[in-house]
Amino acid sequence: MTDFNDTIINEFRSNGGHVETAGFGDKLVVLHSIGAKSGDVRLNPLLGLPEGNSWLIVGSAAGSPKDPAWVHNLRATPDIDVEVPGDGEVKTIKVHVSEVPDSEWAENWKKFTDFSDGFKEYEKTAEGRTFPIFRLNPA
Repeated sequence: MTDFNDTIINEFRSNGGHVETAGFGDKLVVLHSIGAKSGDVRLNPLLGLPEGNSWLIVGSAAGSPKDPAWVHNLRATPDIDVEVPGDGEVKTIKVHVSEVPDSEWAENWKKFTDFSDGFKEYEKTAEGRTFPIFRLNPA
C-alpha cells in the first residue's frame, strides 16, 4: 500500500469515515478486495458515491490506460467486505459487487464527473479506456 493510501485510510478510520485529504469528505470507502492469485486481502481507499443503500466506485486508476488491479480482483471475487462511513463511525459490512452494465455506464459516469472535474481530466490520459464502474450492494 502506498503512503498516500495509508494516510487516507488512517484519516478515514480516525475521523469516523470523514476524510478532508483530496476532498473526499464523507464519500470514501475502503474496499477489501481479495487478490485473484494470492488470496491476500488488499485495502483500496476509493471515492464511493452513495446510491440508496449501495455505493458506486470507479476503476479510473487516475486516468491510467490500464485498469487498477482491484478491478480484476473484484471480477474474480465479488463478495467482499467494505468499510463505509456511518453516523460518525466506520462500519465494516459485507457487500456483493456488480459491474454497471454498458447501458447504464454514461449516466453513472456523469455522477463521478459531476462530483469532480478531475474525472474528466482522466479521460485525456486513459487512451480510450472506458473506466469500469461497480455497485457495492450490501449482502
